[in-house]
Amino acid sequence: MRQNPRVWFTPLNLAECFHAIAKQVFYRKISQTAAAAIFQILQRDRADGLYLETAMPENAFNLCAELGRRYGPKLGMRTLDTLHVACALELKAERFWTFDERQAKLAKTAGLKTTE
Repeated sequence: MRQNPRVWFTPLNLAECFHAIAKQVFYRKISQTAAAAIFQILQRDRADGLYLETAMPENAFNLCAELGRRYGPKLGMRTLDTLHVACALELKAERFWTFDERQAKLAKTAGLKTTE
């Protein structure tokens, strides 16, 4: 990522990161101390400008709803996954990064290039 620092970071990304780390503590895959260290690294990376901090795009929720209506019956995405794709579309992202197969399918279907 340091070679390509043009990665947007919305409040949705922050919430997802914090929840993902906390979930690892809940499942006892990492300790609370390890989670605190990861939180600090994320905050340091943000302070160092690794990410392009941006607000949620104004139309993201409306586009999320439309994507759900159009593609939900076929792809079975979750609302938050669809909201991520909607944000990427609204921000005119050049590439969409995800580890989630359904999210990647939606992103490709909606016209985004994905990185797998």
